[in-house]
Amino acid sequence: MTPYKKGKIVKGTVTGIENYGAFISLDEYYSGLIHISEISHGYVKDINSFLKIGEIIDVEILDIDEASGQLRLSIKNIPYRKKQNFKRKKIHETSLGFKTLAYKLPIWIEKSLKNMEK
Repeated sequence: MTPYKKGKIVKGTVTGIENYGAFISLDEYYSGLIHISEISHGYVKDINSFLKIGEIIDVEILDIDEASGQLRLSIKNIPYRKKQNFKRKKIHETSLGFKTLAYKLPIWIEKSLKNMEK
């Protein structure tokens, strides 16, 4: 019996992209396919403009084949990427300001030029 249920939204990792869809791994036993028609409501010319291999996304389970452990998935009707909340850190100014940058810049340039010569 699969731990996944039809209609649920779960996390998965994009493991492959083909012209017809994207392969998603949910765990070590279950994987699924997002068919190109389940990527967006509009025309999808290239799936790579929506998903990247290795990306962790939310997917909606449309159907489950219990025998093979394969799932039919969709991202068409859900926000599949979570917006990252970045906490802003307060900037503490120092008395040195840009002086350290002005000091280090020639050293970095010289080091980079030496590496390019190698």
